[in-house]
Amino acid sequence: MTTIGPALAPWQQRIHDHAVDALDSGRMGHALLVCGPALLGQRAVAERLAHHLLGADRDARAAQLLAAGTHPDYRLISFIPNKEGTKLRTEIVIEQVRELSEKFALTPQYGGAQVAIIDPADAINHAASNALLKTLEEPQPGRYLWLLSANPARLPATIRSRCQRLEFHLPPRDEALAWLRLQGHPAKAAGEALDAARGHPGLADAWLQDGGIALRREVASDLAKLAKGEAAVVETAQRWAADENTALRLRHAADLALAEAGGLTEPARMRKLALWFDAANRTRNLLQTTVRADLAVAELLLAWRGDDGHGITQSRGRT
Repeated sequence: MTTIGPALAPWQQRIHDHAVDALDSGRMGHALLVCGPALLGQRAVAERLAHHLLGADRDARAAQLLAAGTHPDYRLISFIPNKEGTKLRTEIVIEQVRELSEKFALTPQYGGAQVAIIDPADAINHAASNALLKTLEEPQPGRYLWLLSANPARLPATIRSRCQRLEFHLPPRDEALAWLRLQGHPAKAAGEALDAARGHPGLADAWLQDGGIALRREVASDLAKLAKGEAAVVETAQRWAADENTALRLRHAADLALAEAGGLTEPARMRKLALWFDAANRTRNLLQTTVRADLAVAELLLAWRGDDGHGITQSRGRT
C-alpha cells in the first residue's frame, strides 16, 4: 500500500474512515458538502478521500500523478489570478465551473472515477452558483464533486440541498492538547492557545506558529493600560492599525471582553462589556470597507477607556 502525505489528526482520521466506509459501500452520493470550522483539516481529508477513490493508496503511478498535480481525473478549484495576473481573485467564477462541467463530460482516463474539490465553496459567485447547480442536477456515474466550506450558510439553499454533509466538529480537549504537543508545542503554551481559540486545535496551532498568542497578550496588556488611564487612546489605535494584524487584534480584544464579562457578577458592567464585544466585532467588519482603520479603532478604544477616563471593567470608585 502506498503511503500518502502526513498522518491525519485523530479527529480527521475518524471522519476519513467514516467517509471511506460510505464510499466503498455505495452510501455516498456524487455531491458532498464538507463543512465545519476552518483549520480543522477539511482539505487534507478531502484530498485523502480523493486519493482513495482514484486508487493512489494501491497504485504508485496514481500516487505520483496526484503528488505532482497532474492526475487527469482530479481537479482542485480555488482562487485563480485576475485577468491582469497581478493578484488572486476573491471569487470562484463561472469559467471555472464551466471547465469542470466539460471535464466531467469526458470519460475518466484512469479507472472509473473523477473527483473535483471546490475550496472555498462559499466563494462561488452568483453566476458560477447557477452553473454549478446544473452540474449537481445532472450527476454522472463515477463523478464526485466535493464542496469545502467553513460558512455553508453562504451557499444557496438549492446547492446545499443537493449535497450530503460531512461535518467537522471540535475534538475533545484532551485529544486536541495531545495533538498540539505532537506539533512540538510545550504543554503550558498549548493549553493557553487552546483556551484562547475556544477549543479549536487548528487555530491554536496557527496562533502558536505565527505569533497570534503573543499578539493576544499584547492586546490584553493594552486594554488593561487603557482601562487604568496608563496609555493614550490615539497612540494605541494607530499602533493597532499600523499592520496587517488589525483584524486579529480586534478579534482578540472582543474575546478578552467576553471572557472578562464571564467573570463578573455586576449586571451593569456585564452589559457594557457585551455591548463593547459587539462594537469590536462591528469594527472588525468595518475594516472590509474604506473606513480609516485607525479612526474606527480609536473610537472603539475610547469606549473601552470610558468617557470619564476609567475603564469599563473597573468600578466607578476606582481610579
